[in-house]
Amino acid sequence: MHPAASLHDTGWGHFEHQGRLRALASAVAADMPALHERVDSVEPDDFDEDVLLRVHTAAHVERVRAAVATAAAAASLVELDPDTRVSAASWEAALGSVSAALTAARGVVQGRWANAFVATRPPGHHATTDRVMGFCLFNNVAVTARWLQAERHAERVLILDWDVHHGNGTQDVFWEDPSVFFLSLHQFPHWPGTGRADERGAGAGEGTTLNVPIPARTSRAEYLSRFHDALDAGFAFRPEFVLVSAGFDCLAGDPLGDLLLEPDDLHAMARAVVERAQDACAGRVVACLEGGYDPPRTARAAVSVVRALAGVEAFRED
Repeated sequence: MHPAASLHDTGWGHFEHQGRLRALASAVAADMPALHERVDSVEPDDFDEDVLLRVHTAAHVERVRAAVATAAAAASLVELDPDTRVSAASWEAALGSVSAALTAARGVVQGRWANAFVATRPPGHHATTDRVMGFCLFNNVAVTARWLQAERHAERVLILDWDVHHGNGTQDVFWEDPSVFFLSLHQFPHWPGTGRADERGAGAGEGTTLNVPIPARTSRAEYLSRFHDALDAGFAFRPEFVLVSAGFDCLAGDPLGDLLLEPDDLHAMARAVVERAQDACAGRVVACLEGGYDPPRTARAAVSVVRALAGVEAFRED
């Protein structure tokens, strides 16, 4: 987690608020004794903003920068769209979250750690090459995938997205790219309206997008069955690195979704990813936070995923 991530201010009453990350960080810190020294908490390195240009247009980057400068000058929030706001700290938070994801990926490829969870904020998977959207400024996982490829750490990347909302931005970035397999399980129909099963990519990238629309209130057992079937397809791609858009608004009770998963389910899903990745790509997995708008539940799910990545059993209530 970048230190500035919790300073990104979206204002009173906004779903994507600062308390989300603070609750998550507190819960993970409290669980550290149970992780048996298997987890390191690492402050991210700084990366130059040019990394953003591997995904986003220069005009997009400048629009975000200018909006943040306006917010700082006016000591107020600036709306970039009806859902997405920035404050004086938002540039540092957004670039810092991209840097955190890149630090995690670099550490994994260098063998410093087996895998990683990154508390990225603001989230990223709705950001397209040239548009902010749905609380997202820059697409953290997309930039990380492009960095892995540019630095020759991986040619074939699997991006798995289990946020309740379809990762339309990530899909857009890699729509015609056969080197990145985008796999999304999401509530449908639901905002943003994309993510139908017949959206499979185009051109050279046809067949490397797989959408698994999940109706509202689908049972946990049915969801997990579809998840494991989808993993088969994703790992048939033979990825050399796996990125996870780990949205926790797929949990029962989230105010922005109607799926029914529990934190234990997220533990099982993350373990399945790690186990499949062990065979496919030496276990190289980085999970980045996306949505999740019930802070205590999001925090518990994050603990579950961190435990799964560390090979520690799921949390059990006393």
